[in-house]
Amino acid sequence: MHKEYLMGNEAIAMGAIASGVNLVSGYPGTPSSEVLETAARRRTGQTYIEWSVNEKAALEVAAGAAYTGARSLVTMKQVGLNVASDPLMSLAYIGVKGGMVVLVADDPGPISSQTEQDTRHYAAFSKLPCFDPTSAQEAYEMIQEAFTYSEKYGTPVFFRPTTRVCHGYASVMIKDPSEYTRHSPEGFIKDSSRWVIFPRLSYQNHIRIEERNVRLADDFSAYERNRIFNASRGIQKKQGIAAGGISFTYAMEALEQTEKLRLLKVATPHPFPEKLALEFLGGLEEVLCIEELDPVIERELTYLCGKHHLPVKIYGKLTRHVPNAGENTQDSVRQNIAKFLGYQVQEQPSEASAGSECQKADAPPALPVRPPVLCAGCPHRASFYAVKTAMKGRKTIFCGDIGCYTLGNAIPLNMVDTCLCMGAGLGIAQGVRHMEPDTACFAFVGDSTFFASAIPGAVNAVYNQADMTLIILDNSTTAMTGHQPHPGTGHTMMGNVVDKIDIEAVLRGIGIKTIETADPLDHPASVACVRRTADKPGVKAIIFRSPCIAVTKPSGAMTVDSGTCIRCKKCIRELGCPALTATGGSIRIDGSLCTGCTLCSQLCPANAIVPSRSPEASKGGASHE
Repeated sequence: MHKEYLMGNEAIAMGAIASGVNLVSGYPGTPSSEVLETAARRRTGQTYIEWSVNEKAALEVAAGAAYTGARSLVTMKQVGLNVASDPLMSLAYIGVKGGMVVLVADDPGPISSQTEQDTRHYAAFSKLPCFDPTSAQEAYEMIQEAFTYSEKYGTPVFFRPTTRVCHGYASVMIKDPSEYTRHSPEGFIKDSSRWVIFPRLSYQNHIRIEERNVRLADDFSAYERNRIFNASRGIQKKQGIAAGGISFTYAMEALEQTEKLRLLKVATPHPFPEKLALEFLGGLEEVLCIEELDPVIERELTYLCGKHHLPVKIYGKLTRHVPNAGENTQDSVRQNIAKFLGYQVQEQPSEASAGSECQKADAPPALPVRPPVLCAGCPHRASFYAVKTAMKGRKTIFCGDIGCYTLGNAIPLNMVDTCLCMGAGLGIAQGVRHMEPDTACFAFVGDSTFFASAIPGAVNAVYNQADMTLIILDNSTTAMTGHQPHPGTGHTMMGNVVDKIDIEAVLRGIGIKTIETADPLDHPASVACVRRTADKPGVKAIIFRSPCIAVTKPSGAMTVDSGTCIRCKKCIRELGCPALTATGGSIRIDGSLCTGCTLCSQLCPANAIVPSRSPEASKGGASHE
């Protein structure tokens, strides 16, 4: 064993590797992405790794590996589980031979997601076991135990870290490579009575699942990570705390500052460890439940109190003693516990109580608000602006998608009228057009999302004779989640160079006849492309192709010739590029941000924006004075 300073996601990946994982598949999504990336970087020779085309494909690949007896891990974020839910629900009935862990990272807040979806509900819905780690160290150890439980019961299991476990750093004790488990799969053995999901088999397996989960609940009551702390204390107050995930860690820290109450740690919210929970409830009168995101533990304890006629009042999200939305923090948990115990929280001791005549330190200033914005030089800004310019004065709807380009909704672009989920813009554009034939309907989608979930929508549009324009923003990467490869990039997570999947060929293959490709940074040509394409009948596609500025080297900054500039501020007013600012009446370009995309210079009516001629201007950012 040795100690490493790891992100929680890195610790999870190292735990899977130590377990002898044979296959890791997934689709990138914050806060889960680093798990697969770490597994790829530090894998052993026995591990195959892939970024799959979407979460459904990833789960099916992992299931196939588990059918052979291999240990497999599939990774995604909470909204990605919706995509994978079709095979997941059936797989819960079929079961697996090798250990299979379905890692779903939940995002309280939400910090980078559409929803605050709680995966613990999916665990109950699919009747699958769920593991809920409280720290990076526990996540490292728990995922190894999850593989063991999966194999013991022949079922896939959920592993549900939340953002602060995923992205928090800690010193973690991990195994040396010599201590890793080497897992050799037996191979797939044909047995249609086991692997083919006929209705009769599903009925029989449903019965077995219900019986298994009763045994699992008992097993989890004895599982060392489900635990009662201070079992013999706190009885004078007859109050207790129940918590899970990162909220348990916060509760432990808060109780160290107050007093030792009885505390129930729930590491496996499904099947719920009923026997352990009943032991915890014995002798108590009140329990406060602290958890992210939904009142899962709270509902379970409330149910147990009713089932066993226990006179215990259960408080939490349902009773508004804990916020029912957003993530918990150390401060919020400390305040929730303090109010539950009936005393005030003092943020800082007063001068008198501190016994000092020293002047209280000034409070730090509030952090500035930094709204999300497209990067300086982002080709998506140019693509949006070209479409906006071409369609000015027309009745239009711009249906957006999930990715960096969602930020096209911000002023001054204002080019995202709808955004539902990955790939949905195509269907929404079709629906609006069917109801409003006089509306020009556009659907924007990125290159990675096109492969992940937009192709069926494009097929639907062609098949049902829709009239819409599909805009594919091809920046040659999966930018928003960390620049992962996808089928259009020409390389895999295993480092292999492969043939790129040609987006234009796919579009032609499904029957789209009008397909244009344009460089969005050539503004006049892009505007002309949109104008000649938009009014053609049927389904049309424009591929705006320009690489993400984060994966290409800038060509040099632009600067403003103050003698030519007429101060009209059109560049600022219409583009919203963070490299452009107005200071003291002068328009300036921050050379540390500018990538030299030239879009602003193409818009300038006075031709006052020119390439920088000096390294100093490029570095410091200035107008010519």
